[in-house]
This record gives sequence, structure tokens and C-alpha cells, in this order.
Amino acid sequence: MRPILFLAFFLTLETSYSQVTELDTIPSKIDTSLTVLSNPFTEDSILRIINLNPFFTILVDSSLTYDLQINKPSSNFYWFIKNAPVGLKIDRNSGLVSFKAEKGLFKSGKLKYDIPYKVELGVQNLQNPKERVDTIFTILIYSTEVLVSKLKPTIGSSMQLEEGDSIRFRVQCDEGTFPIEHITILTNEPINMFKSVNKCEDEFAWMVPFNFIKENDTTRQKILLIQFVGVDKLQNKDTATVKLIIRPGINYPEKILDHKAVATEMTKYITNLKLTFYVISKNIKNTKTTRTGFDISSSTTAMLGTILATTGSSTGAKNTGKVLPSVGLTLVPVKEAVSPVRVQEQNTASQIRAAIKRLEYMYSENVLVGERDTEILSKMKNMREEMKQSKLQLVDLPLVEFDPRYTQEDADSYFNNPKVIKKYKLKVN
Repeated sequence: MRPILFLAFFLTLETSYSQVTELDTIPSKIDTSLTVLSNPFTEDSILRIINLNPFFTILVDSSLTYDLQINKPSSNFYWFIKNAPVGLKIDRNSGLVSFKAEKGLFKSGKLKYDIPYKVELGVQNLQNPKERVDTIFTILIYSTEVLVSKLKPTIGSSMQLEEGDSIRFRVQCDEGTFPIEHITILTNEPINMFKSVNKCEDEFAWMVPFNFIKENDTTRQKILLIQFVGVDKLQNKDTATVKLIIRPGINYPEKILDHKAVATEMTKYITNLKLTFYVISKNIKNTKTTRTGFDISSSTTAMLGTILATTGSSTGAKNTGKVLPSVGLTLVPVKEAVSPVRVQEQNTASQIRAAIKRLEYMYSENVLVGERDTEILSKMKNMREEMKQSKLQLVDLPLVEFDPRYTQEDADSYFNNPKVIKKYKLKVN
């Protein structure tokens, strides 16, 4: 009986031990299974970024640090970014994004406020290039301090111009917190035909018209104030003023035509005076010839009478000789009646010749030198004043403007004749 009991006890004990052993191994299997389920890295999962934030808002002079993660071990993956703003960096191995929005970057113009910067982000498996993720996130930087943008014209605040001059300059901007979006031009005088400025870096161009200063204006210069008013999106304004001092200028194309008209008028007046001088001088010459003939006739008659009265052989010849001198004396009043002395005409001819010489001298002295003669206005004034003075001196003179008996060539030839020059030449004893 004892051996049988021992065997039964041994079987019972073995069975219990096997059950206990089997029960002890079950928890280990369950733990192993739980461990596998808690591990998210599986070979068939799709690569993705598990903590991507699509939009970041940063205050100026603040820092951003953000650790990007993927659903796989990052040891074999490479991180990269594109189109990143200045200062944005990423650790290529860990995916740690860092950025600091320094105020100096905004002052230098490398960064701007309230402008969304879209950054292209990517991660790729170094061993399997096809395993890759590309995405985009946005960064916007703002500031609680508002700096108004300033306008800066590329010209001094004051400038002197003349009518006919042109001016050209650009309007630059010192950008503050918000850039200038629109520029308006305001002036204290109406202007037209100018190149407008609507935004920064635009060019203003304008030519001062010749009628900018009217003839009835009491002042001899005008001040034009040009104001450029820039406005940003928050309606902050900045104004830049340019002061233009404008003086009367010379409209050379128009003034050249005026000078030509004055010169033509003077030439015509000189021509008429020469014809008048020619006619008057010819009449004086004919009168002098007639009077000389009368003087010779009276002298010859008186001399013949004296000869007959003293040397006559007969009484009749002597009586005739006594009568002839009285006949010679009678010719003197006849001479005065037929051809009176033309003292006034002689003086008028001298005045005409003097006026002609002055006009010719003024004409030669006031000829234009080039197309932009700076003295064109004074030259026209001198010519007009000389003609006015000559016309006042010869106000009662009837001008000979046209006579078919005389030609201009005859008048010019007679005026420059050496005998005529000698006749009217002043003599100094």
C-alpha cells in the first residue's frame, strides 16, 4: 500500500507543479503582447509629422523653439526647410525649429511686420528616398510698438527753378512697422503735365511751363509747395514737402520769333528811310543845280553889261550895257521864286542819315548769338527803343515806302556813295 500512495502523491504533486508552472508563464506572455501593442513603430506605418503646427505668431524680439516629431525613429531621417525668413533654422537630425525675430532685421528691411511667411518643410529617410513628407507652415511677426513709415524725396527741401526748366526725383520710404501703401500729391498752385507718384520708389517729373508766372502778377517769382502724403494700412500718415522757387524764364522758341519780327520791322524801317533820304537828297541836288544856273546867268549878264558900257563904240551899245546889269540883278528874285533855298530839307536829310546810321548800328549790335542767347530780351528792348526814338524825331517825315521811279538798289548805292558820305560828313576845325 505505501508504494502506491507515494506514486499517487507524486503524480498529484507533479500535476500541481505543472499547473503552477503553466500559470506562471501566462502573465509573461500577456506582458509581451502588451509591450508589442504599446510600441507605435511598425514597419508598415506611413511616415507623418505627428505634432505639426500650421501657424505660428511671434512678437518682435521674441524667440520660437519647436520640436517637430515623426511617427518613426528619427535616427535615419533628414529635416530641411525652404523659403525660410531670415533667422529661421532647423536641426537636420532632430527637427528642432528655432527662430528669433530681432528688431534689427526689421529696421534693415530683411523682415516685415504682419506679413505671413510661408515656410516649406520636409523630412526624408536617408536610406529610402521615397519615404518623404513635404508640408508647409506659416510664421507671422507682429509688434506692439507702431513706428510710422517716413517719406524721403531724393532732393533737397528747397530748390530754385526758372520757367522752362524741368525737375525729376524719386520718393523713397523709410519703412516702419507698416509699409506705406499709397502716396498722394498736394500742391498750393495748380500744375499739370507731371508724372505722378503713387508708391515708394516712384519718380516725380515736371517741366515748369513758360506761362506759370502771369504777365499781370505783381511778384517776379512764385513759390510752389509740393506735398507728398503717404498712408499705411492703419491710416498712419507722413508728409514730405518740397519747396520750389520759380522765376520767370525765357521761352526761346517764342522769343526768337519775336526777335525776328522786331529785326524785320527795323530792316523795313531802315529801307523806307533810305528811300526817303534818296528822294530828299535828289531834290536838294536839283534845287542846287537850278540855283547855280541862275547865279551863272545873272553874273554873266552883269559882266556883259559892264563890258559893253565901258568899251562900247556906239551909244546904243553903251546904253545896252547900262541896262544888262539891272537885268542880272532882276534874276536874283526870280531864282528865289523858282528854286527857293531848301534849308529844312537839308537839315531833314541830315537827320534821316543820322537815324539810319544809328539804326544800322543797333541792328548789328543786337543780332542773336546762338539759339539760346541769354540777352535776347534786352536786345529786343534796345531795338524797339531805338526805333521808337527815331520815329519820334522824324514824326512829321512822310516816308517814301514805294515809288516805281526809285529802287532799293539805287537808294543803297546812293547812301553809300563816297561823295554823299563826304557831303554829310561832319567837319571839325
